[in-house]
Amino acid sequence: MNPNLLALQAYPFEKLRDLFAGLQPPALAHIALSIGEPKHASPAFVAKTITNNIDKLSNYPTTKGIPELRNAIARWACQRFNLSMLDPETEILPVNGTREALFAFAQTVVNSSPNALVCSPNPFYQIYEGAALLAGATPEFLACGVENGFIPDFAAVSADVWQRCQLLFICTPGNPSGAVMSSAQLKELIALADQYDFIIASDECYSELYFDEDSPPPGLLQACAELGRNNYQRCVVFHSLSKRSNLPGLRSGFVAGDAAILKDFLLYRTYHGCAMPIQHQLASTAAWSDENHVKANRDLYRKKFAEVLEILDGCLDVSRPDASFYLWAKTPISDTEFAKGLFEQQHVTVLPGSYLSREVDGFNPGASYVRMALVAETEQCADAAHRIKAYVQSLVERGSC
Repeated sequence: MNPNLLALQAYPFEKLRDLFAGLQPPALAHIALSIGEPKHASPAFVAKTITNNIDKLSNYPTTKGIPELRNAIARWACQRFNLSMLDPETEILPVNGTREALFAFAQTVVNSSPNALVCSPNPFYQIYEGAALLAGATPEFLACGVENGFIPDFAAVSADVWQRCQLLFICTPGNPSGAVMSSAQLKELIALADQYDFIIASDECYSELYFDEDSPPPGLLQACAELGRNNYQRCVVFHSLSKRSNLPGLRSGFVAGDAAILKDFLLYRTYHGCAMPIQHQLASTAAWSDENHVKANRDLYRKKFAEVLEILDGCLDVSRPDASFYLWAKTPISDTEFAKGLFEQQHVTVLPGSYLSREVDGFNPGASYVRMALVAETEQCADAAHRIKAYVQSLVERGSC
């Protein structure tokens, strides 16, 4: 058995089940704000594309993907991020969602050794940690605190850490805070990658869930293009249809960037055996080629955030994020006790921030926060907000906060 498996921690939702064990919530309809699974309707034309091509079940898909999909991705990325060129032959690979791709990527690029580090934000998407450990590296967690806008203070990272770093995971817009890294910050990271010779893997799966139509979040490849770095050296991005198009069950996304890195990643994936079914590739082609449903999706989230934040105003220390569909709320009591009490009294589930982060030098940057995923319909999210408000008021009345 691979001994690195012993280093893996329980997934946050396993911890949540243990936290709620034995509790008897009231007879209210359960509202789950804990899991970031989009609940808006999937585009009908995507399902139709799958059914129209169901005969492709008789064909083996190729790992590299069909040209139609890679060309559609290239067109979308170039338009969305102002790229002059993204070669669909060498700089794009379709993947079965960003989760499997992020994990597999670390197995490809990390050179296992006692000194190898994989750096990531803290709090973080737990795949980053598991990918690092199973690649034979040590995770190095970079705190994301309110004092730095919930983005790591990269300037405070020591030269020793950067020298040992082989792979840096970033997430922009961030999970769980929704914080967006600026183009200037991305360029600073590119300079560090050049100086210390590490790879940047930018998880941008929330990039299309933003509030200002005139200011979409910048991406890592966009920062490269602004630097004239059109070979995207040391830079790779991960995108998904799960959040953008409400298609989490399609398991479809892509990786793009440095052609030399993607050549090795393709080799790994060929042996890994993770090719996307052809009918899903054709459906993905249709999804990447349409922006109307994406704009409509953002409109739904804008309305939802406005309504929920109005209800929670003055109740919790929380504000609208830069992007994504999460609220990162500071709790008046410990995050685990808050989540436990909210479930027990109001049958609403939120995720404790400490389950999404690790303690480093006695400090857990996720503690005293909870993540709320506003993925359900507006009415249900508003109901949840009213219940949260009632729960917080009960804490005040009991003198708990």
